[in-house]
Amino acid sequence: MSSLRTHTCGELRIEDVGKEVKVCGFVETIRDLGGLVFLDIRDMYGITQVVTSGKEDIVDFSSRIPIESSVCVEGVVKKRDPETYNPSIETGTVEVVIKNITVLGKRTKMIPFEVNKNQEVREDLRLKYRFLDLRSHKLQNNLILRAKVLQFLRNQMIEQGFLEVQTPILTSSSPEGARDYLVPSRLHPGKFYALPQAPQQFKQLLMVSGIDKYFQIAPCFRDEDARADRAPGEFYQLDMEMAYATQEDVFSVMEPVIYNTFSKFSDKKVGQYPFPRISYKDAMVKYGTDKPDLRNPLIIIDLSDFFNKCTFKPFIDTTVRAIKVNGHMSKGFHEKMLKYAMSIGMGGLGYLEVQDDLSYKGPIDKFIPDELKKELLKLADLNKGDTIFFIADYEKRANELAGQIRTELGKRLNLIDDSTFQFCWIIDFPMFELDEHGRITFCHNPFSMPQGGLEALNNKNPFEILAYQYDIVCNGIELSSGAVRNHDPEIMVKAFELAGYNEKEIETRFSALYNAFQYGAPPHAGIAPGIDRMLMLLTESETIRDVIAFPMNSKAEDLLMGAPGEVKREQLKDVHIKLDI
Repeated sequence: MSSLRTHTCGELRIEDVGKEVKVCGFVETIRDLGGLVFLDIRDMYGITQVVTSGKEDIVDFSSRIPIESSVCVEGVVKKRDPETYNPSIETGTVEVVIKNITVLGKRTKMIPFEVNKNQEVREDLRLKYRFLDLRSHKLQNNLILRAKVLQFLRNQMIEQGFLEVQTPILTSSSPEGARDYLVPSRLHPGKFYALPQAPQQFKQLLMVSGIDKYFQIAPCFRDEDARADRAPGEFYQLDMEMAYATQEDVFSVMEPVIYNTFSKFSDKKVGQYPFPRISYKDAMVKYGTDKPDLRNPLIIIDLSDFFNKCTFKPFIDTTVRAIKVNGHMSKGFHEKMLKYAMSIGMGGLGYLEVQDDLSYKGPIDKFIPDELKKELLKLADLNKGDTIFFIADYEKRANELAGQIRTELGKRLNLIDDSTFQFCWIIDFPMFELDEHGRITFCHNPFSMPQGGLEALNNKNPFEILAYQYDIVCNGIELSSGAVRNHDPEIMVKAFELAGYNEKEIETRFSALYNAFQYGAPPHAGIAPGIDRMLMLLTESETIRDVIAFPMNSKAEDLLMGAPGEVKREQLKDVHIKLDI
């Protein structure tokens, strides 16, 4: 083991009784029974109980060691009395009788919170003292799992013939959907490097270089706002790209990798592949989101045309989505759902209940003509005991609101099966959309191949053009985006022109990629599942920060290291920067 220890704190068993051993770790608890002192010693492998002998000096010394100090204990392994067995730890049938105990690192400051205790600790405090937080079994187990998952992913890719290649961290700024982190150049005044939002251009250049199958565990840097499933600043993905590949080729590689990983590292049931393929359009109508949680059985239906024939004015000439539910609803359920609907910006939440005689009960029943009531039963496949909820707004907003109502109904009615992972592919994304300023922009990855190629770009309404873009979604969380890449310079120029870039700008901003495509680029496609999100799902963590060793907080601050922080004037002068704040 080492000169300081013979065993870890999770290693000793009955068969070790009588052995002289040395264990090292942090003091987790001390129990002074008056003349007899028990200490729990913890390392990342487990906990060992040690107990003083009758020597008064050892008893006195052991009782005064500060909790969370690191110590080395020399002693003899002894079997515990059966009535004192501790089945909650693997070493619970034995203990070490102390011959000598040495403090290797003494805690001299008050601890801001207790490690491994079921107590609420403010996240800012946990992050400021992350080195203490990481002593907890929960976070250490998360890091151990992370290491195992990374190794497993790497091995699977290598077994499929992929070559691991590292791409640069310092690169050029590129419009890839988020703000760049910029790094000023000392040698080139006024110029900046950018940290890569993804290895997007580099992996495409590898394809042009003749690398047939590439992958890496890639760090990505985006100046984005944090969410529960998104860490600000830095995240990691299983980045891969294949030459001479189609969308289905990517699916056939990635599906077993994802399935095998979730099956190996979770006891939950994992949906078999091939995973369902759902078009973006269908996803928005049926689930109200492009990240559908398929564990929720509720499906949204479109009743816009039906309500144009009714007399309820708020539902006329607008998009109406409906959700049918068959389940017991407690008293006041509808009022609670109405309150929730108001909290997400809805003006109300209409509903109808189907009675025994297939008549309706509800606030909008009187607005549906009698001759149309049977038609509604058929359109929505309604039966006795069903309740149907209605959401109305302009199309995009109606989809979003209906998706939120669907999710909330699933939660409140306990319809979501938490014992399974359900995957799906979202395909056929629009190539273009309008940004907040009313300008045409790329809907997803700007380097994607449009369906229909150059002909579609020249002849179709830009908002009708679909792209070979795809997302893989698990339990309502987007794990990854990918695409068949645009490898034709003529198609690339036209696509970027529609998004407001002229050819000169393309040559300048994407010079390497644009130039490389002039030299016979092969068709290629790829994807990059997010490792942090995969681990968040596998560990059932509420926040992605619990699967990252040293995360930033939600304000993109590293409270442990004090970043971002001020730098000396001389450092700014070196990189030719003056502050104007």
